[in-house]
Amino acid sequence: MYYCVVNPSARSGKGKDIWELLEKKFIEKGLEYRAVFTKGPGHATKLASSLTEPKSSDSDADSPIKLIVLGGDGTLNEVINGIQNFEKTLVGYIPIGSSNDFARDLSFPKKLDDLIAQILKAENIRTLDLGKLTYNSMSRETSRLHEDCIAVTRLFDVSAGIGFDAAVCEQALSSNTKNFLNKIGLGKLTYGSIALRQLFGAEKVACEITLDDKKTIRLNRFIFIAAMVHHYEGGGFKFAPGADLTDGKFDLVYAGDMPSAKMLLALPLSFIGHYFWIKGIGHHVVQKVSIKTQKPLWVHTDGEVSVKSDHITFECLKQKLRMMN
Repeated sequence: MYYCVVNPSARSGKGKDIWELLEKKFIEKGLEYRAVFTKGPGHATKLASSLTEPKSSDSDADSPIKLIVLGGDGTLNEVINGIQNFEKTLVGYIPIGSSNDFARDLSFPKKLDDLIAQILKAENIRTLDLGKLTYNSMSRETSRLHEDCIAVTRLFDVSAGIGFDAAVCEQALSSNTKNFLNKIGLGKLTYGSIALRQLFGAEKVACEITLDDKKTIRLNRFIFIAAMVHHYEGGGFKFAPGADLTDGKFDLVYAGDMPSAKMLLALPLSFIGHYFWIKGIGHHVVQKVSIKTQKPLWVHTDGEVSVKSDHITFECLKQKLRMMN
């Protein structure tokens, strides 16, 4: 049995059309399947939780749960946060979002038919690292009420960050820019266009970064801090060119104590992964990082933003995700 979580709104509403192509393959091969469609933010997590919930009475209780996701990085993030048992769950992913940073590293077949065939064969199971973010969070409604903070944990498969990159994601999600560019086939420009506006409006906030509970780095003003499991984020920014997806560590990248204008040099160079030489750019390969900021700022996981925090911890979970791709 294959369980499919489909975001029908992905790729400007073409998600449903792509699902019909996958459904045709199921029917041709005589495979059992069940499809569920997301209805809005957070729904994919609830669906994945229900589909992967242990069922002791099920005759297939000992068989792996095959979960196929059709959507973008945000849909995949939601699904991963809903999986009840990673050891028993095999995930297939058909990337149909605007950025698709998760898929960039994994050499997926370019033709959709070939990708579907590869998932359904499941001859090679890949195990990939995941990140875990723990933070004191505040919702959009209570973002100014520091006393309302509560502890929250969230998984991420591509990257998580605080500061500039999270603010860019927040604006992309809360504005019509992303939808408009998707409709005209230029969705990949969403983050780049918003980034320029955010860069020069960024607040001056100090922070402390503690690496693996040992070394502490203090910045009088940081622009962004990102924990990278994969090489890319934000629609193609190659922030972590040397990232290893299976070593149980992530690449921590940050920019701080540098003029915002200097980021105009760093951003285009980051597209080719050649920017660590710029003064003010920091890079460390670690398993755990704790970050304290002078004031709460937006935090993102795989581009999804819903909370602000002034104290977060990133941890890497080694080879947690099992992929059929």
